[in-house]
Amino acid sequence: MFQIPDNVSKYDNVFDVLQERGLIEQCTNPEALRDLLGREKIKFYIGFDPTADCLHVGHFIQIIIMLYMQKYGHTPVILLGGGTGEVGDPSGRSDMRQVMTIDTIDDNCRAFKKLFERFFEFDDEWKYEGNGGVYVPGHQNREPLEGKAVSVNNAEWIRKAKYTEFAREIGTQFNVNTMLRAECFKSRMDRNEGLSFFEFCYMTLQAYDFMVMARDFDLKAQFGGNDQWSNIIAGVNLTRKACDKEVYGMTFGLLTNSEGKKMGKTAKGALWLDENRVSPYEFFQYWRNVNDADVNKCLRMLTFLPMEEVNRLSALEGSEINKAKEILGYEVTKLVHGEKAAQEALEASRKVFTSGNAAAAENIPSVEMERSVFEGEGIGLAALAKELKLVSSNSEAFRMIEQGGFKINDEKVVDRKHQVTLEDFKDDKIIIQKGKKKFIAVVLK
Repeated sequence: MFQIPDNVSKYDNVFDVLQERGLIEQCTNPEALRDLLGREKIKFYIGFDPTADCLHVGHFIQIIIMLYMQKYGHTPVILLGGGTGEVGDPSGRSDMRQVMTIDTIDDNCRAFKKLFERFFEFDDEWKYEGNGGVYVPGHQNREPLEGKAVSVNNAEWIRKAKYTEFAREIGTQFNVNTMLRAECFKSRMDRNEGLSFFEFCYMTLQAYDFMVMARDFDLKAQFGGNDQWSNIIAGVNLTRKACDKEVYGMTFGLLTNSEGKKMGKTAKGALWLDENRVSPYEFFQYWRNVNDADVNKCLRMLTFLPMEEVNRLSALEGSEINKAKEILGYEVTKLVHGEKAAQEALEASRKVFTSGNAAAAENIPSVEMERSVFEGEGIGLAALAKELKLVSSNSEAFRMIEQGGFKINDEKVVDRKHQVTLEDFKDDKIIIQKGKKKFIAVVLK
């Protein structure tokens, strides 16, 4: 398992470390939580609803947080949302999430656990057991082993809860007017997009998660992204009312660029942490190509380099900043895919940047397309570039083509009406290059 170096920070309290890295956004009681983290080793959790069968870079921030907490002696509890996943979190959504089958949810939970095992060593002998519904609390079989994480699935208590019992014992602790003022609901109501009762239940379920774990195995804190603030507060309040226990919540900013847009999107969609979805080379290149203004934030939030080194690298100017981006790409890729894959991606990237020849690098990101698209007169390069998300519009593509900004198989194209046909393919593959840095291979199905 990966170990955070001891020189990552001058601080001894993990609260100060997270604050130094600019990770903390909101906290229910900052002074009390900082004091708790300094004098006691606690169990804390972050919840992950299995909306897909793979983790993406948005989850990676949460992994970073848990690794810091574990470094300073605290026990990460990874909560898999086998129960809450049956509803789906409405936070940040303009519409209802697609309802998944129980089998899909359970398969995704298993896939999540397997991916988490790349980052954490789990105490798999630790168990949560005995829960029989709202009136029958569960318990842990023993305390987790020091230095290890544990995982629990909220299906253990949510699927066993009878509706009327849940409504009587838990539902009576919630005020509907207060709930409607929560940002996760308010934004939907303000836009007149409506909110189903099905989704409205989600906050009560997540709050119930927090209460159950605080009650049954003395969990002390919940962390999450800023979009989870309302849900976390609900859990803090429910735990205090129902169990007379003081627990804490903390949120972290979402990974956004200097323009306020969420980071982690590629030509294929989300920046997944699975090499079968996004190759280590493509993953490396994403970070190698971030805007200069985003280098400091990415180094702070996504690597374990000491802050002195973060500040030194992000202060570089001109072409020198590319050295910082290269280190950023290497460090993040090493964390996600391992040192060997990171080194290979680094070497491949250097070949591309020094030779300008895309064919010199292996593992260039690729997209499969139907052969029929390129038959006959084929497809215009501008339209293809837009479909591959190399540009945002046809007009941008036309302008870049006329300025010599595109190459096909290392040959510059300046005709804005250029058609890409089957004749351009070699062994059913073509490489499109935008500028000096962006490469993508199109492979025929």
